[in-house]
Amino acid sequence: MCFFDQHRFACGDWKWGYFRQHCNREYRTGETCGMKLIMQTVPVSQKCKLCDKIDTKQRRRSAEEDRINRWKREGGKFRASIDRSYDMIKSLDREIYDLRNERTRKRLVV
Repeated sequence: MCFFDQHRFACGDWKWGYFRQHCNREYRTGETCGMKLIMQTVPVSQKCKLCDKIDTKQRRRSAEEDRINRWKREGGKFRASIDRSYDMIKSLDREIYDLRNERTRKRLVV
């Protein structure tokens, strides 16, 4: 039961911080017993890396949708570009789904 800092992000996710104190079980220098307890929670004003990646991919998806709508308004001469953008949206949806699953899995691990 060694003590560590905990960093809590604005999105609600968290990560382990620096090691702070040994417990009574572990006497070797530089080693921990393996059980982590929180000594102090440090609030972080930004989102975690996973949430940043999800936000970035959602912005790219939105931009692709805007491009498709603009091309459709201009006429049917951009058919290949529209199809390519639809494929891009499908791949972004898959990546967003995978990142959300990874975030959910990390929250449930504890």
